[in-house]
Amino acid sequence: MVRPPSVPPEEKVRIVLSILAGEMTVAEAARRAKVSEQSVGNGKRRFLESGRSGLAAGKTGPVSREHQVEVQVADLTQVLGEAAVELRVCEKSAEGRLGPSRTSR
Repeated sequence: MVRPPSVPPEEKVRIVLSILAGEMTVAEAARRAKVSEQSVGNGKRRFLESGRSGLAAGKTGPVSREHQVEVQVADLTQVLGEAAVELRVCEKSAEGRLGPSRTSR
């Protein structure tokens, strides 16, 4: 069985907005786009959940990548903060043993 060509994201947006505006039903939209009603329904659901980026990316994409980057930034920020505290402790410890440094005057 041959799969029909994918519908471009711009067309998906137009279809979903037409359905939401009441200009056509899901069944009509599926017939016109030559896709299943389930595909149109899934597109409508994804659009409502995540807007245009959800239709362009499918189930995975910018939303999940954005979340991964946010988690990574939070981890790196925490590590950087811990390193800064550790550096200050080492500097204070070195000052106590060696006297004040020339740069701290």
